Amino acid sequence: MKKWLFTPLIILFGVVLLYAQKVEFTEFDLDNGLHVIMHQDNSAPVVTVGVMYDVGGKDLGGDNNPNRTGFAHFFEHLLFEGTENIQRGEWFKIVSAQGGSNNANTSPDRTYYFETFPSNSLETGLWMESERMLHPKIDSIGVETQNEVVKEEKRMRYDNSPYGQFLFVINENIFEKHPYKYKNIGEMEDLDAATLGEFNDYFKKYYAPNNAVLVIAGDIDPANTKKLVTDYFSEIPKGKDIVRNIPSEDPITETRHAEFYDPNIQIPAIIAAYRTPGFTERDSYVLNMLSTYLSDGKSSKLYKKLVDENKQALQVAAINFGQRDYGFYALLALPLGETSLETLKKEMDEELVKVQTELISERDFQKLQNKYENQFVNSNSSIQGIADSLATYYLLYGDVNLINNELEIYQSITREDIKRVANKYLNPNQRVEIKYLPKNTNE
Repeated sequence: MKKWLFTPLIILFGVVLLYAQKVEFTEFDLDNGLHVIMHQDNSAPVVTVGVMYDVGGKDLGGDNNPNRTGFAHFFEHLLFEGTENIQRGEWFKIVSAQGGSNNANTSPDRTYYFETFPSNSLETGLWMESERMLHPKIDSIGVETQNEVVKEEKRMRYDNSPYGQFLFVINENIFEKHPYKYKNIGEMEDLDAATLGEFNDYFKKYYAPNNAVLVIAGDIDPANTKKLVTDYFSEIPKGKDIVRNIPSEDPITETRHAEFYDPNIQIPAIIAAYRTPGFTERDSYVLNMLSTYLSDGKSSKLYKKLVDENKQALQVAAINFGQRDYGFYALLALPLGETSLETLKKEMDEELVKVQTELISERDFQKLQNKYENQFVNSNSSIQGIADSLATYYLLYGDVNLINNELEIYQSITREDIKRVANKYLNPNQRVEIKYLPKNTNE
């Protein structure tokens, strides 16, 4: 009798926990096209103000000039230089003086700026983001300053970091036409060659209210917040509609081969990369589950086989890298001892073939479902995280309510789906095989 009671209690607790994670939000639009999302949570006196712009590394400068890469990432830095009413060097001082924190990040598809404050500083956050959108300082001093900052970031994170070029090498070989093939951080010679006029034109094109979403999450009064948003943002002029003529990629139908030499490494790596659909497609969710099955944790198939049992690899991974237009799926491994790269590729292929020819076990499938349910429960554990999710689901996925029901997509995936998707996208004739090799700097 006690056991019979205990089981429903566990189920009930799970239902209550999932229900408790539901994120309530309201939305409205200003006449200038700015979309606004508000989430009220008065459990702690904290508020996050964020603006996500529909501009990323794929949006080149100079009217999509391939010699003007890295503009969106550059603006991630440049738009902290100040505005007509915020003096140069004062941005971070204002935030810290209010007891807040702030940051920004850029992907190939979007740029996100945000501040987190004590809730009594909400108006400060809205004022600062409206200043950034309305009249930032884009002058030669700021451009020169941030050019050096970006160069140092590139040297530290990529050029002088072991395996720091992994992502770039995959994108450069997976994509032939799409601007995903260019580095998100850009080429430094492109930024050096750009004119001040090109930077100003780029801002006018992409950093307009109708190309952005404003999110406010936390300890707010919705009616008052809506009034403040209207006061600070409604007078910002609407920008021109953006038309992107991004070319489509032709399917990969024959195995491609590439090599890259990294002076920062001593151990080579093998990469097998496949082009996949954008992250809004259901198949991309299936590929997420497949990557978890193959390489998430020490009990995963590839780790257990190549690292634990066979002692053939130092590291192994299966990654589904999501982007809006196309993603990529990559298998990669670093050899241990005298193991060859060809052997690692063969061993990884054997695990893929198993997924393509057999259904994964019910036990493994249930473990996958449990992991994604747990991730969903924990995904909105902070106000800052909720703000980011709300903006992302609106701007990139076109469905804000995915913040509450994305788990349903994972729950709808079957073992048959995993087998089908592996057969559809992950075949040898659909991939680029890349040898990532040490480079002798004395040559």
